[in-house]
Order: sequence, then C-alpha cells, then structure tokens
Amino acid sequence: MTEQTLTDLEKDRVIEMAWEDRTTFDAILLQFGLKEQEVIDLMRNEMKPKSFIMWRKRVQGRKTKHEKLRGFKEGRFKCTMQRQINNNKISKR
Repeated sequence: MTEQTLTDLEKDRVIEMAWEDRTTFDAILLQFGLKEQEVIDLMRNEMKPKSFIMWRKRVQGRKTKHEKLRGFKEGRFKCTMQRQINNNKISKR
C-alpha cells in the first residue's frame, strides 16, 4: 500500500500512530505497508510545517520508535490510559 492508496481515515490513523511514543515504525509497516521514509513523507505532506518539524524532533533518535533500538521486545502499542481506537486492522487480543 502506498501513501496515495490510503483513505483519509487510514492516513489519520497512520498520523496518530506516528505521534504515539511506543508505536514503532515496524507496527505501521505491518498494518499499512508504509516504510519509515514513507511515513515521514506522509507526515510532511499532511501536517503543517511547524507541526512536522516538532514531530521530527520528537521521533529522531527515540528508541521506542525503532524496534531494534528498544530495550524490550514485547509490549503494548498503546497505553491503557489512551482512548479506545477502533480503526486498527489488527484485532485486539
């Protein structure tokens, strides 16, 4: 799946996942087929320039966004305190 074939709802979900600290780029690749660079391009195209710069500063070098850099291998993609999200393609356990 490419950025052009995503629906608006799917784009919103990718953006939301990209902002989440513990959601890795690998999880986005698994659900939507977008590589890290494609997620960055999507964020650049869909966000205001200042918001994009703020997001890039936030995720650059963040270990939790890259599965290989994480100190743990398993964990939830979202905090239990977050609101329920119903648009995931992967079913909840």
